[in-house]
Amino acid sequence: MALRARTFEHDELTTTALRGSLSSHASVAVEAPQLSVVIVNFCQWKNTALLTRLLRQSEAIRSGAAEIVIVDNHSPPAKPSRILSRLSGVTVHENDSNEGFARAVNRGSRISRGEWMLLLNPDCTVPIGFLDEVLKSAQRWPDHDDRAAIVGFGLRNPDGSAQAGVGRYPTLLRTLAGLCSPRSLRKCRVISGTSRQAVPWVTGGCLLVRRDCYDDLGGLDERFFLYYEDVDFCRRAQERGWSVWYDPGLQVTHHWPLHVRQVPPALRLVTRHALLTYSRKHWDRIPSALLHGIVWLEAQVRELASRCRGDAEAAECFRELRRLVADLHRGRAESVADRIQHAAALLYETAAVQDGRTS
Repeated sequence: MALRARTFEHDELTTTALRGSLSSHASVAVEAPQLSVVIVNFCQWKNTALLTRLLRQSEAIRSGAAEIVIVDNHSPPAKPSRILSRLSGVTVHENDSNEGFARAVNRGSRISRGEWMLLLNPDCTVPIGFLDEVLKSAQRWPDHDDRAAIVGFGLRNPDGSAQAGVGRYPTLLRTLAGLCSPRSLRKCRVISGTSRQAVPWVTGGCLLVRRDCYDDLGGLDERFFLYYEDVDFCRRAQERGWSVWYDPGLQVTHHWPLHVRQVPPALRLVTRHALLTYSRKHWDRIPSALLHGIVWLEAQVRELASRCRGDAEAAECFRELRRLVADLHRGRAESVADRIQHAAALLYETAAVQDGRTS
């Protein structure tokens, strides 16, 4: 497609900063990192470059105690990708296609070497020395709970307000009730207080994971292309005796959570696929079948509304969603994968709009 051939130019300020970072740390060699940061990039090279620069302003990177692994899901070429790959303590892997978030994280985990992994979204910004504090936190957890394996940190909106990052396991009733709630609280909720506490699940946008647990579970479930893989992972971890925690002692600013963005039809198809995949895996047959019917009906209504507005592209996307529901019901895995890839190809512009807007 034409969009794939387009090069997203990086602003001179960030490029200069990265080059300065390259020259100031060129002599450092990571030998045995204890902490690996895994960042999945998709049309977010400016944001990824800024986040990398902030992360590298930590003693953990300079000493080799931490490393950064960036996995790119087939973004258009950009200057920062070449510069980032030359930085000490940073590894860049570029996929030949958009493999989805879960598969890209699993790729990053195989490349990385730390005893703990920190999953970070590119549209996050962190304070100076953040990795030093994360490493200290990881080292303290075995003394507090020797089965602690997944830790979510406090998320903040750009204005400093608390952002929801913890949730209960989805059920059919909770999912339907969420339609009556603000978008910011449909999947997650805000936890007040400053004490760490055990929780059902934490969002994958900023997630500290113990390597032993990750390997025990076989990584993220790659049937999830995007969204709900974090819920599934936390649930599987607890089923195997690991514990999940929320620790607000460390704070990260998350600039573009899903609830503050417009949801184009292609992204809605991907998120509905994730929810249906979760229901098929963790719910009883009848609630899952009911959800499939509800999503199919939703797609039908949205398709008709789109045609009435004269939006043929949106109508076709919702038609694809109806077909995807039918394919899931009939177990047509290859057809489902093809429809997800078709939708993912329409998301380049959606992702690119957010790039360079985290500073």
